[in-house]
Amino acid sequence: MTFKKINFLKPETITVLSLLILCSVAYGSSRAATFLPHENATTVKDTVIVPTESDVYCGDKIVSFGMSLLGTPYVAAGSSKKGFDCSGFVYYVFNHFKIQVPRSSSEFKNFGKEIPIGSVKKGDILLFLSPTRNVIGHIGIVTNPNGMESDFIHSSSGREMKVIITSLKKPGYTRRFVKAIRVL
Repeated sequence: MTFKKINFLKPETITVLSLLILCSVAYGSSRAATFLPHENATTVKDTVIVPTESDVYCGDKIVSFGMSLLGTPYVAAGSSKKGFDCSGFVYYVFNHFKIQVPRSSSEFKNFGKEIPIGSVKKGDILLFLSPTRNVIGHIGIVTNPNGMESDFIHSSSGREMKVIITSLKKPGYTRRFVKAIRVL
């Protein structure tokens, strides 16, 4: 049996086609990676946010900036250096870093990614029930992560009436604790 040599494609054409196929596969893989779930990904309003290494330091920056506001008076509906309510404080701190969060504590109920309290990091947000109603009524930012003994910074409407740091192990907060969320 004899074989006839058939030259369908020139070597240059094969090279070009190979490059096109490789580029197409690489582009498709990179696009698919954007939409694959990531273990630390956060979904906010149908947008997947995949943290980068710099986000590790972002929590420290958020806490540091929040600490610079210690002692600022509590003001109902306040969201400026003149005074804060709890959600106004969180909103102001995160907004300083161009991170969009809700303005109202109740809107945090379905915001961010819920995380176990044992996994909280600096910059995560703690949600609490209102002292008088069964709704999210108070929030704060984790400053010293330690599970149910974590410390958090918040604008308190209690007897302090200012931005303070409180421990989650304080009974009034332990009893009202709902969940921790991550938005970074």
